[in-house]
Amino acid sequence: MDGSTAGLLVLFVVSLVPLLPTEVTILGMGIEAAQGGTSLALVIAVASAGCLASDQALYALGRFGGRAALDRLSRRKKIAAGLGWLDGRLQRHPRPVLVVARWLPSGGTLGALLAGSLRWPMTEFFTASAVGVTLWTSYVAFLGYAGGRIVTEPGISLLLSLAVALILGSVITYSVKHSAVTAGASPRAGDSATRTP
Repeated sequence: MDGSTAGLLVLFVVSLVPLLPTEVTILGMGIEAAQGGTSLALVIAVASAGCLASDQALYALGRFGGRAALDRLSRRKKIAAGLGWLDGRLQRHPRPVLVVARWLPSGGTLGALLAGSLRWPMTEFFTASAVGVTLWTSYVAFLGYAGGRIVTEPGISLLLSLAVALILGSVITYSVKHSAVTAGASPRAGDSATRTP
């Protein structure tokens, strides 16, 4: 097994397991693609497959024990803020909200658990999840790729790509928190899991 194949295997496993550093791994593989180590399309495909499989498992978990899982996750401040934003919007605009949620801290995890606990039709969730993971993994991989093209030193290009991702992620998170406060949304854990669609 060569280094490129091993990297793709690691990428798949990290994308598959919730709360592992998926973004950093995709950025790193995007940089490797920019420097000729592997195909960018393959990086996006592998990361998307891992995230999509993870979403389906989380959706199933949400259907059978969503409230308990959400309560545990929401003890973290950033996750509670994302949950508060999702809480009031998921039933009104489910597909677009699930796509946007990918850019929030642990948004994909929370969105999948909420969708399962609200008992969305599986086909609707799968479609929204597929669109969301493809857009998000492409965005992150392209950031890494751009960093790798601008700066050829892998460590510096990773730092550059991480800085851009952190700035963009912070802007998105701030906007979401601000809109949640403006709308009077309360980031209480597990509220959505008790509602019916």
